[in-house]
Amino acid sequence: MTDETRGMILGIIGVAGFSITLPATRVAVAGLDPVFVGLGRAVLAAAMAVVILAVTRQSLPARRHWSRLMLSALCLVIGFPLFMSIAMQTVPAAHGGIVLGVLPLVTTVAAVLCGERPSSRFWLVALLGSALVVGFAMIRGGGALQAGDVWLLAAAACAGTGYAISGDLSRVLGGWQVICWALVASLPLVLPPVLWVIGDVDWGVPWPMWTGFLYVALISQLAAFFAWNRGLALGGVARVGQVQLLQLFMTLAASALLLGEVLDVTTLLFAVGVVGVVALGRRMPVARPGK
Repeated sequence: MTDETRGMILGIIGVAGFSITLPATRVAVAGLDPVFVGLGRAVLAAAMAVVILAVTRQSLPARRHWSRLMLSALCLVIGFPLFMSIAMQTVPAAHGGIVLGVLPLVTTVAAVLCGERPSSRFWLVALLGSALVVGFAMIRGGGALQAGDVWLLAAAACAGTGYAISGDLSRVLGGWQVICWALVASLPLVLPPVLWVIGDVDWGVPWPMWTGFLYVALISQLAAFFAWNRGLALGGVARVGQVQLLQLFMTLAASALLLGEVLDVTTLLFAVGVVGVVALGRRMPVARPGK
């Protein structure tokens, strides 16, 4: 089995874990503060990461890696979860899944930061996919972007950048080590705002809201990254990043099953359109450093 094939398989496993993030977040923020959900999940995940690193006796990464670990943390541990939690207060999870359907394209664009070189044909497809996603958001917003859409697009920018940096670092440090160290690096930044809002948390909210919070903390913010980062390292950020096209369908299905959200014809058509464009982008040439 080639590294690219193994990377694709691990990428699909990671995407399966990520796909329930939007519905789980929407359930959680129905009764919990979005700052607590968006950043509190990182605090819990970081606590688990400390235990994992201690038990496995991991050495501190070299000093030259810490700037990129911190940038990865700012994108994946702070920016993406916080922006997404805010968005989930105002837009359905299925809608969010469509808007975040641009993530595979954003991830490949961010892969340029790691030395990968998409072809000119890929850039054309990337622009088409972005236009399709923004068009859907504007139709749902009555001709204008909703505030939730802006937050989702900001979340997508953070995620794509963070994925590219983490995937590149995983070639050196290892997939699960990268997310664990990124969580540890983020703790001084995420803990103060969580402590600030923790006094207003309603600890008596129904158990489904706490289940949603635990899912995004332990799976979305930690476990899913073990497979995802390793997949990006093996198969390349641009190539493996395209398996996120499956995430759109998984999120839509999860939203319908868990939240009872109705999938209308417009949503389904845009879903198919976004996936089709992303699939087309996967066929475009992308040069990897050292390959």
